[in-house]
Amino acid sequence: MIKIIKNRYLAPIVGLSLMISGCNTDLLETTPYGESTSATFWRNADDAVAAANAMYTPLREEDSYGHNENVFDNCSDDLYRAGDHGYEEAMENFTLDPSNNGVRAGWKNKYEMITRANAILINVPEIEDIDAALKNRILGEAHFVRAFGYWRFSLIYGGVPLIIEQNVIDGNFNVPKSTLAEVQALIESDLMEAVSLLPEIHTSENIGRPTKGTANGLLAKLYVYQEKFPEAITAGTQVINNPAYKLADNFRDNFTPATENNPEMLFAAQGAENWADVPQYYIAPRPWGGWDFHDPTQSIVDEFEAGDPRLGYSIWQPGDMVDRRGENGITEFTADLTATGYGQNKYATFKEDGNLDAGQNVPILRTADVFLLVAEAKIRENGAGAGDAEINAVRDRVGMLPVSNAGMPELIHERRVELFGENQRHQDLMRWDKAGIVDIVAIYGEDRGQFDPVRVFVKPKHYYFPIPQREIDLSNGVLKQNEGYSSGDD
Repeated sequence: MIKIIKNRYLAPIVGLSLMISGCNTDLLETTPYGESTSATFWRNADDAVAAANAMYTPLREEDSYGHNENVFDNCSDDLYRAGDHGYEEAMENFTLDPSNNGVRAGWKNKYEMITRANAILINVPEIEDIDAALKNRILGEAHFVRAFGYWRFSLIYGGVPLIIEQNVIDGNFNVPKSTLAEVQALIESDLMEAVSLLPEIHTSENIGRPTKGTANGLLAKLYVYQEKFPEAITAGTQVINNPAYKLADNFRDNFTPATENNPEMLFAAQGAENWADVPQYYIAPRPWGGWDFHDPTQSIVDEFEAGDPRLGYSIWQPGDMVDRRGENGITEFTADLTATGYGQNKYATFKEDGNLDAGQNVPILRTADVFLLVAEAKIRENGAGAGDAEINAVRDRVGMLPVSNAGMPELIHERRVELFGENQRHQDLMRWDKAGIVDIVAIYGEDRGQFDPVRVFVKPKHYYFPIPQREIDLSNGVLKQNEGYSSGDD
């Protein structure tokens, strides 16, 4: 997440990770960090900074944004899984069960981030040898990271066990699921704390850390999901009206290594050359050094308006001439390179030597997303036309004509083309279905041609993925399965 992770601080972060997380493989095997490390760590500002850096390392791992976090969006109508992972077929087709590898993959990493944040919240307030502003920043980062971990949990599983400081101090990790409302309440509280503690911007050596804008942006998203539209407008406006978080001049700047950490990029999993399992390899065509996963569908290609440059910036189409550099040079993209005849290129750039650039970031939250969240909140609160200014700010950036009196159909279109491939579409469709705005059963029941049988989305079961069976087994029945999924303790 942080630029310093890419260089001289990487080894200390790994060492810290080992020190504060031991050999735990999941939530129920977690060490009570607040007690076990205080004698040898948490002494000064350097320790606090190292602990803060360590919170972000799980983000780019394969089970997080290296791959599996983005697998959850395979369910959407934008993507076909492609690849050769059987568990992804079951997830995409809504035939999965609680033992599915994909729903288990990110569980540990999210709790690892939360655990490291908890350790900071317990120990950093007691450090005396540290500048007050730095202490506030680190505590703000911890509140944000914990909120972000639980945010992703809330989207994927709904209610999950809440592990906070007192659980760590007591060594009490085997606790029942909290309700979704309780999880969201903690997210809100943490984000508000983060807003109060984080700086508005960072110096160049700290680019990539969350800011007030990051926390307000995620807070706006939380409020939209809760249908608290006035609150969403208030939080989102703190982002879109602040020049510190302005839209990039060029849409593609957000997906180009040299310019990706621009003011629009509120939060991203930062790339690093020494990570091997990353999106670049998963989404690029096999003949080009990738593995051909997550292919765009004809449906998303057809969604783009004529002349929208975001189509070319986001998706390779037959006939596109691609600069693969090195000995590869300019290469034509052809339909036989991928399963659908199209390829994602948001996360696939090439280095001078012709290899894929593993240092490219994975965007998680952009200002453009917040513009569209504010637009949606205004439309749903005040009616068609209320969000025109925000929608048109996003459209103007790519040279598209403005809309007038836009309602939810226009907003839904804009989110789809602007945020394609950024892990938003499936969750957007589910919350709009819950609100009666779209019919997700019909959307996901469409005939996709040669790609598997027609899918059946069952409500309310498929609004959430199942709790991993391993976690239920380890809890000895304390952790209960989500509605509609059978479990070993049923």
